[in-house]
Amino acid sequence: MTSNDIRFDCQHRGDGGPLVIVPRIDGTPLTELVDGFEIAAGMQPAGDAYGGLIPEFFRFGPMQDHFLGRSTNTMGPKTPVLGCECGEWGCWPLMARITATADFVTWDAFEQPHRKARDYVAFGPFQFDRHQYDDALQALSAEIGSNVDDTRA
Repeated sequence: MTSNDIRFDCQHRGDGGPLVIVPRIDGTPLTELVDGFEIAAGMQPAGDAYGGLIPEFFRFGPMQDHFLGRSTNTMGPKTPVLGCECGEWGCWPLMARITATADFVTWDAFEQPHRKARDYVAFGPFQFDRHQYDDALQALSAEIGSNVDDTRA
């Protein structure tokens, strides 16, 4: 299995709003990937349902820990990788099992906890080279840090 490429996009919501984090896999935002999957699978509702995670709205703990599956405040074995487009992750989250080894980080076993009947077996898995993943997390932490400094200046 070849490795996927991951980046974490950070953008402010609206005009100077809170920071929003959207994973980008092989150049495509995860929001678009899951929308395409759900629409193709005939799921309702589907399309424009997801948004990025907003660390300011929920204390996930350090994002580096969160995206390694070690978030401080999530429920159960899965980690929210996307939230609702409204900004509240618990409203409509996309959950994934995140497994990290010395060589790889894998996202699989996706689920929409509010729609248990939905089948995401064909979505993913996404496997990332551990070094590239760690580099992306470091870039994310640096960007969050610089944005936090900007808002408190």
